[in-house]
Amino acid sequence: MIRTKEDLKYYIKRDMYARFGDKKITLAIRCKVKDMVKFNILLRKAEYHINNNHIICAILYKILLLKKGMKLGWSIDPNTFGPGLCVVHYGTVVVNGKARIGENARIHAGVNIGTNAGCNMAPRIGDNVYFGPGAKVFGDIDIVSNIAIGANAVVNKSFFEEGVTLGGIPARIISNKGTEKIIRRYME
Repeated sequence: MIRTKEDLKYYIKRDMYARFGDKKITLAIRCKVKDMVKFNILLRKAEYHINNNHIICAILYKILLLKKGMKLGWSIDPNTFGPGLCVVHYGTVVVNGKARIGENARIHAGVNIGTNAGCNMAPRIGDNVYFGPGAKVFGDIDIVSNIAIGANAVVNKSFFEEGVTLGGIPARIISNKGTEKIIRRYME
């Protein structure tokens, strides 16, 4: 959780690294992803103010976050992701506020992370998880680190084996490759 100004800077730096890696950020790139970068910064500032009980600033940043999210099609509550969040495309992304996702999450359009009908618990997801386009993850489940969730997979049960790829409806292990190469490729 973001508690100090140093934490805030760290989270924003990790989010930018997750998006751009070590690439030199040109004006063309900056213009192309300007709204996405602003969303990440607003999200982290909202978290900082919420966690420090700065009521007025927290409300302001939540309103700004909601407006930017509506423009992008993203609904992500503060304090759900660790540092290194990268939502890759415009389009529908819905993450329940009760979900807890670790560091270096990479999310494509159409992803939904939420609760099961009649259940108040959302997924707990580890670090370095890749969510392919259209992936759905829901319910009172645990997913460990270094897992890739394939396009249009529906994950409704826990997975405790690291370094695998999940796919299908309902999701099952389809490969033993996980996110090691995927995350590394995007970070280079």
